[in-house]
Amino acid sequence: MESKTKPDWIRVKALSEEAYSTITNISHKYNLHTVCQEALCPNINECWSSKTATFLLMGDICTRNCRFCSVKTGNPNCYPEKDEPFNIAKAVEELKLKHVVLTSVDRDDLEDGGAGHFAKTIREINKINGNIVIETLIPDFKGNNNLLEKVVSVKSGILGHNIETIERLSPFLRDKKADYKKSLNVLKSAKEINPVILTKSAIQLGFGETEGEIKQTLNNLKEHNVDIIVMGQYLRPTKKQIPVTEYIHPDKFLEYKDFAESLGFLRIISSPLARSSYKAAF
Repeated sequence: MESKTKPDWIRVKALSEEAYSTITNISHKYNLHTVCQEALCPNINECWSSKTATFLLMGDICTRNCRFCSVKTGNPNCYPEKDEPFNIAKAVEELKLKHVVLTSVDRDDLEDGGAGHFAKTIREINKINGNIVIETLIPDFKGNNNLLEKVVSVKSGILGHNIETIERLSPFLRDKKADYKKSLNVLKSAKEINPVILTKSAIQLGFGETEGEIKQTLNNLKEHNVDIIVMGQYLRPTKKQIPVTEYIHPDKFLEYKDFAESLGFLRIISSPLARSSYKAAF
């Protein structure tokens, strides 16, 4: 059971039927998944209306089981669709997107964790439109820098990997294969492999973390050369996920933004409805 009734500031804008139907039809045409739909994102209307979309690579079944996530879990029992990179590129072209985010379920069942599939998709998009901003939101690839390099070495603008929560709560909220320090090292290694790339991470608030723990997490991210940070309120997607412990007031999000600015992050998005890919385009 939720700890409190949702406050007035948790309000999702009405869905634009035109934007929704356009992207849904093209996604179905090319047999694609969007994380906007799979993760029940509250900003689906705003992002799709502004020519930004997030595609979910390698199917909709994740090999990990985080307690806050609504994406289906299990064994996908299949290899990624070989035509998916080309189909995503065609969808990006038809939608006239300005900024595309490529993310994926965790595919621990694959030898390379899907790194090669990420790289191929980036290349296919660049063939069609070399000017579009490509953002990748990647899994941790089990901390394997050789796999990370497959993605980071291909031309793209932003490399994201989400820390999700503070260190104390990480083992409780995230799948046992995930690790707070491993995630920090993924972000740091990406920058070392390709110093030009912008790195990005996101934190969900409302799990019972303290102000000091949030600030420590921001310090940790900055120490690992992260450029962009997103902070948003955790909203329970369905009754299967962990309940919300606390709804954080918008003023507190502004305080955390001020603190992050004092640390020198390049860009900070901090508000209750902010999500990893919210306002992704600069």
